[in-house]
Amino acid sequence: MAFPKGFLWGGATAANQYEGGYNEGGRGLAISDMISAGSHTEPRKIYYRTKEGEIESTTLGSSLPEGAVGIIKDDVYYPSHQATDFYHHYKEDIALFAEMGFKCYRLSISWTRIFPNGDDETPNEEGLKFYDDVFDECLKYGIEPLVTILHFDMPQHLADAYGGWANRKLIDLFVRYSETLYRRYQNKVKYWITVNEINVLGGYWTLGTTNKTANTTKIEGSVTPNSFKPEEAASKYQAIHHLMIASSLSNKVGHDINPDFKIGCMLALSGIYPKTCQPEDVFGAYDFRRRALLFADVMMRGYYPAYAKGIYEEYGFELKMEPGDEAILKQYPSEFLAFSYYRTTAFDHTAEVTVTTGGQQASSNPYLPETPWGWPIDPKGLRYVLNELYDRYQKPLWIVENGMGNIDVVEEDGSINDDYRIDYMAKHIAEMKIAVEKDGVDLIGYTPWGCIDLVSAGTGEMKKRYGFIYVDMDDQGNGSLKRSKKRSFDWYKKVIASNGEDLSF
Repeated sequence: MAFPKGFLWGGATAANQYEGGYNEGGRGLAISDMISAGSHTEPRKIYYRTKEGEIESTTLGSSLPEGAVGIIKDDVYYPSHQATDFYHHYKEDIALFAEMGFKCYRLSISWTRIFPNGDDETPNEEGLKFYDDVFDECLKYGIEPLVTILHFDMPQHLADAYGGWANRKLIDLFVRYSETLYRRYQNKVKYWITVNEINVLGGYWTLGTTNKTANTTKIEGSVTPNSFKPEEAASKYQAIHHLMIASSLSNKVGHDINPDFKIGCMLALSGIYPKTCQPEDVFGAYDFRRRALLFADVMMRGYYPAYAKGIYEEYGFELKMEPGDEAILKQYPSEFLAFSYYRTTAFDHTAEVTVTTGGQQASSNPYLPETPWGWPIDPKGLRYVLNELYDRYQKPLWIVENGMGNIDVVEEDGSINDDYRIDYMAKHIAEMKIAVEKDGVDLIGYTPWGCIDLVSAGTGEMKKRYGFIYVDMDDQGNGSLKRSKKRSFDWYKKVIASNGEDLSF
């Protein structure tokens, strides 16, 4: 048997894409509540009021001008407000997860459901009670919760009033939020992730508002790609440093409260190949990858790698550390590395590169098929990445996101025959199995993304579906919210029951 007894099969969701109930139960406004719907071709938008009182907008991935505040417009659809309504359907949904045989369920907690503004003196009891009920429902079925503390869901007040994570004051606020969760749920939750996909955070998700007075001039002639826009790079790298300090201190607090906690970090780590064997492509791919791994290196090893200095110099940026920061990172590293894997990409030193919610993107790969959203399908790449990460860190790994976004069709008889999803997952699990059995990778579990249909983080769509469970809702939030099993539901149930041995369909 390739997968050990106790391997944690399950699924993953995030509050801002799934939970809904945005103005219920004492919950405050989060930055996700300010982000409009979009599409594959139309970016999601954030509307804001400038300090002069003008109403303007920017796209997801950008930060707001200094002094601006995010607003909700009456004539704009905001997918997170209802999402697919776990808030009112959690018992029904968890029962469906249990029917599939889930051993684990990855979910995130909405910070504003616990501290509505982020800096409140006392937590919101109604919000704490909601997650008590969710965890009790999971444990009733023997499902281990895996909790992400921060998943693209900072309180709006912290973005607008503090400028987001560029402000060190958020470190203490996050640690207090973490401590509240650890103490409240110490007997219900064992597995924790501090921050989701920390390497792709940017813009309003991380900063809220920012000034652009920092020196961020890019050195000309560099052949390596930049993960961030030069004019915002300094603020973003500084913000992520503060996030990593907060994560390390959260690790400390969690283990002080319950030494049996398992607390990890999480990154988007889809794979990178060179487009050709031209040296500029080979080293360019290597360097592009290091930029994704930089924050994993810090959080897993406990110190900044030597190559970080060269990256920062490209922007004329000098990292500001407070006394004790290096010691905090060194003393309280993450215990395991959780990561998302959806695809690989090919690095071409002459082409543009981007960083998205799925990880780094460069050029297309002519050897791989693609999803309708243009994401290459590369099962063997998962084995490659598992080996790459385990060789690098020698700590347990956890695949906490993997899946295929596609358009599902409901047939006249109500069936949803998503064989394309089954094929995708069967091939990825087969490569995962080889990595565990032959390569010796220490893998804790597998929680594919969007085990039930939810809103796409990148595009704000519903038609880009990942789930084993269909939710009747369209891109504008219309629908009954009825839950229906797709063909993949019974297939994944069989996979879990066989501990990954039976992948047939």
